[in-house]
Amino acid sequence: MTFANVVTLETQPGRRDEVVAILSRRNPQLDETGCLLYEVGTSEERPDTVFVAELWESAQAHRAALELDSVRAAIAEARPLMTGRISSEKFDVAGSPLHD
Repeated sequence: MTFANVVTLETQPGRRDEVVAILSRRNPQLDETGCLLYEVGTSEERPDTVFVAELWESAQAHRAALELDSVRAAIAEARPLMTGRISSEKFDVAGSPLHD
């Protein structure tokens, strides 16, 4: 079953674009681990917030990606630029009107 994770990350004032750059770096290992979608976004209404939408082959694939050295390094690099306020909504995808 497909697994989704939608994350909101609060950054230190003025550091949003740096976090976006870190999280947007190409990482072929994510494809290999079962990542179907990883989108990083911003909103001018919330200038110190980064939004991440992830879609994975399974919750297990998501957990496995968190063990990758490349992912751990990106998290370690971004962490000092964030406030620590993070919200995350994880769910199993029940369906989509875009495909069967």
